[in-house]
Amino acid sequence: MKKGFVYILTNKNHTVLYVGATKDLKRRIDTHINGRGAAFTKKYNATILVYFEGFEDYSDAFKREKQLKNWHKDWKLNLIKLVNPELKDLYLSL
Repeated sequence: MKKGFVYILTNKNHTVLYVGATKDLKRRIDTHINGRGAAFTKKYNATILVYFEGFEDYSDAFKREKQLKNWHKDWKLNLIKLVNPELKDLYLSL
């Protein structure tokens, strides 16, 4: 069983949110920061990690990603603010 993570990125103005899932969070965020991640994150410069959850099984992270992608933006922001009210970049703490 491979561990997994679901994560949310935003841009400096917090106008967009990107939800993703990965097996290696630090490596995946590095790819977004270096412009080699998803086309959406590159287009909107969404490189600030504001939320993540860890899972023992990657398939659970993938299911959670699909769930969060169906949420309204306000719901996602409320979830983020529960653990990161100041929308700080959590990448620095990885």
